[in-house]
Amino acid sequence: MTKLLLIAAGGTGGHMFPAQALAETMLARGWRVKLSTDDRGARYAGGFPAEVKVETVSSATFARGGALARAAVPFRIAGGVIGATFRMMLDKPDVVVGFGGYPSIPALSAAWLLRRPRMIHEQNGVLGRVNRVFAGRVDKVACGTWPTELPQGVTGENTGNPVRAAVRERAAAPYIPPGDYPMSLVVIGGSQGARILSDVVPAAVALLPEGLRDNLRVAHQARDEDAERAAAAYAAAGVRAEVQPFFADIPRRLSEAQLVISRSGASSVADISIIGRPSILIPFAAAIADHQTANARGLTEAGAAVLIPEKLLDPAALSAQMAAILGHPAAAETMAAHALSQGKPDAAARLAALVEELAGDLP
Repeated sequence: MTKLLLIAAGGTGGHMFPAQALAETMLARGWRVKLSTDDRGARYAGGFPAEVKVETVSSATFARGGALARAAVPFRIAGGVIGATFRMMLDKPDVVVGFGGYPSIPALSAAWLLRRPRMIHEQNGVLGRVNRVFAGRVDKVACGTWPTELPQGVTGENTGNPVRAAVRERAAAPYIPPGDYPMSLVVIGGSQGARILSDVVPAAVALLPEGLRDNLRVAHQARDEDAERAAAAYAAAGVRAEVQPFFADIPRRLSEAQLVISRSGASSVADISIIGRPSILIPFAAAIADHQTANARGLTEAGAAVLIPEKLLDPAALSAQMAAILGHPAAAETMAAHALSQGKPDAAARLAALVEELAGDLP
């Protein structure tokens, strides 16, 4: 009988992209795959293969809404757990893998109640809230960023962060160093952009020496409410720029980039490493336990990226770092090579091997 993997993931690209990568890999190995998420997460599931059945469950987070909405969170989650348990009894998964986020609670809780083999994958260098709760209640803890800060008594396995097939297809794409010709700058602030990047990056580009600025072509991922302002700032600087809330073809754009400016979310760091591009990383200052700084450590220590803390980010500082990279082709080429040295293109295969190991433990 075909084995079933149930993937539980939250509604951001940081959780959904590695989940998608595992789904693609397990389908190729002949498994059935289901995705358990909430309504918000389902909106991010468009990249999953069509063979993956999406099951929406009731869930919620304490991070959004007023007092009344937060008071209802436990009841919504409890309803989700009951629904997930009922579904799991009807169609028993051989393994359940959680990728974090509140929408992963129902399926992981049901797997714990029904004693199904279960595992979590933590993308960041510090466990998220949900994964911290389940770390001691699962059979394996897979870590995307190494080392990962884990609770006492919990042992992690270093798998790396799985990347989507579209990223793996661009792995180690040849890097064209900067020069006196059109150059591509990619600006990504997570799956929904970042306001501070929309404020600072166009101003920093405007401060670049004219020769560099005239050659730039920018692809900037910005929130809807920031896009018009960012686009106007690029236009005022005489720079060609595409500003959109989301680029579906980020792997292609990264492969064509001379430089990437990005938040240091785990998936973004993994994509940059697998494709191999110089980057300037700006960790999200409000991230839990400053995990985005931990995510960036591998690239920065390898000499593949420049890290600018949010509190030190201003147009002049960013422009100087951009000019230092784009104005020195040999240094940029070295950074690209060092980025590649940090990538784990086999992360999805490593994670898949853990899934199959857990399935093999079934009576």
